[in-house]
Amino acid sequence: MRLTQGTFSFLPDLTDEQINKQIKYIISQNWSVNIEYTEDPHPRNNYWELWGLPLFDIKDPATVLFEINNCRKQHPSLYIKINAFDNTRGIESCVLSFIINRPSQEPGFELVRTEDDARRQRYCFRSYATFKPEGSRY
Repeated sequence: MRLTQGTFSFLPDLTDEQINKQIKYIISQNWSVNIEYTEDPHPRNNYWELWGLPLFDIKDPATVLFEINNCRKQHPSLYIKINAFDNTRGIESCVLSFIINRPSQEPGFELVRTEDDARRQRYCFRSYATFKPEGSRY
């Protein structure tokens, strides 16, 4: 199963050259960049771990690529994504987000059914990755 979250998620994984082109586009739009990672990619998990500090006023894509490569070295088997933020309206709005790193084996999701009052059925799903202790999920 392939996780499909964010822009380009239905396409094959982006190459480093394609990632570099996206970073150049982000810089041309004067957007800020941050890099995030997680081992729990649940779609409602909005709180991925932030790698370093957000990168404001970046003029050289090599700066972002340096941080990407450091994050990949530290977390090779986790999901890593790039977020771009536009602050032209006085607020930080996420305008672009895409995954740049995936684990070699994506764990998939489990559909959980529970019975509620009056025999009502409720459904949710959770990542199989969360069945293992944190830090050893892959």
